[in-house]
Amino acid sequence: MLIIGIAGGTGSGKTTVVRKIIESLPEGEVVLLPQDSYYKDSSHVPVEERQNINFDHPDAFEWSLLSQHVTMLKEGKSIEQPTYSFLTCTRQQETIHIEPRDVIIIEGILALCDKKLRNLMDLKVFVDADSDERLIRVIQRDVVERGRTAEAVMERYTRVLKPMHLQFIEPSKRYADLIIPQGGNNKIAINILRMFIEKNLNLKNR
Repeated sequence: MLIIGIAGGTGSGKTTVVRKIIESLPEGEVVLLPQDSYYKDSSHVPVEERQNINFDHPDAFEWSLLSQHVTMLKEGKSIEQPTYSFLTCTRQQETIHIEPRDVIIIEGILALCDKKLRNLMDLKVFVDADSDERLIRVIQRDVVERGRTAEAVMERYTRVLKPMHLQFIEPSKRYADLIIPQGGNNKIAINILRMFIEKNLNLKNR
């Protein structure tokens, strides 16, 4: 089993990198654990106050559960992955049943921030992108997928996303074994990553 952490700023292209890796490997070989699924439940917080939650701070995540699930998969045990709604800012009752696979990918903005989680990883990747490009992608995504206005997204970017990126996400780059500039458009870096995975799986299967 190969455990890979993929981090990077909001809108950096992490999801595209992950998708291209999954598409390049045999079907059923990869399990994806999105860090977003492990946000702490905010159902106890009044609805009008939930919009003030800082989702880009390490304290917003239930790190212990994520590490526990990765450990269980590593031990060959199945897990029930939580699901999270950004519309209501609450953890949902439904879970996703996940069986162990040859490759486990943990993907999220702060995937490299937690030491215990990092120690479980065989490869740590940071997806890098220009801040202007990230802002454009965040606006496009949040307007379409999360029902926000462009003005609200830009205000949140200035007030929360940018400071949190500089304080927590960017510094985590130093833990990366591989940095992928230009996000999902970097075909060479993605090919290198794919070859690393294939080589290590072949070695472990001998």
